[in-house]
Amino acid sequence: MQGETIVLDKKEKRRIAGEFVDLCLTCGTCAGGCPVTGVDGMDMRKAVRMALLGLDQELIDSRFPWVCTVCGRCEEACPMNIDLNKMIRSARTHRERDKVPGVLHKGVAQCLKSGNNVGIPKEDYLFLLEDLGEELAEELPGFTVPVDKKGAKIMLTINSKEPFAEPEDMFFWWKIFYAAKESWTVTSENWEGVNWGLFTGDDDAMKEQVRRIVENYKKLECEILLLPE
Repeated sequence: MQGETIVLDKKEKRRIAGEFVDLCLTCGTCAGGCPVTGVDGMDMRKAVRMALLGLDQELIDSRFPWVCTVCGRCEEACPMNIDLNKMIRSARTHRERDKVPGVLHKGVAQCLKSGNNVGIPKEDYLFLLEDLGEELAEELPGFTVPVDKKGAKIMLTINSKEPFAEPEDMFFWWKIFYAAKESWTVTSENWEGVNWGLFTGDDDAMKEQVRRIVENYKKLECEILLLPE
């Protein structure tokens, strides 16, 4: 009804809104620094107001939580230090899994199934590592890619986009290790370093991927876990 005041209690408006969102001044500083402000007519200031007004489902169903890069510029700029990234991730968490944007949902499922986001078979992955090692050995005498080396100091995870599309990008880390005479290894399984469960708000998937990485780390008795991404 026109002119009617809508009053929401704290419980109603806090499903998505973070702990300190009530402190929002609606100053728009967050939107001013956001790289995706204006996409679909949305910005972080509007997202905060939607959460506070109980428009949770509208925010969850919008593209904004997925267009957001979670870069943290809004939080850095916010004069009230509101945890805005937490609010966006909460919106992602409440999205039905089959409605998560396709490539992300498929990537999470693929990682749980195969140990990496793009589904590279173990045999192909190991063949590629061997082939790249031989190529790099022409420049670095004696170089090989250590796989499942127990007792190595560093265990290195890999972004699956590198073996899938940009394999020579892995050379950068490998050359550093070679020059430093460092003891390191990659793993033959569950080597994915990019946790799309974290990005999509799928806590169960996020924890499972972390568990697998930690399991490899403990099994190989390494000292340092390196996630380049």
